[in-house]
Amino acid sequence: MAMKITKENFEQEVMKSNIPVLIDFWASWCGPCKMVGPIIDEVSEEVAGVAKVCKINVDEEPELASSFKVMSIPTLIVIKNGEVVLTEVGAKNKDAIKKMLAV
Repeated sequence: MAMKITKENFEQEVMKSNIPVLIDFWASWCGPCKMVGPIIDEVSEEVAGVAKVCKINVDEEPELASSFKVMSIPTLIVIKNGEVVLTEVGAKNKDAIKKMLAV
């Protein structure tokens, strides 16, 4: 299961992570987000220990969404060593999501 990220745990879980982090920016009302959600959870289990998979609800954490300039959802962002290395917008299949992490 992907980890829920809030502004309270963002710094520790994402920016200070020593493994790559994939963030799924989503909302409960978003159809494509609902399609990607189960895939994100599967990827999370498959890459455990090698990469971290997190979810940020844009309605609950608008400051985080704004700080990454998220305009459309789902938006998937990969962060390595505290730096954004890849951003993809729109629903992706499992292989494409795993490829983002180069896992």
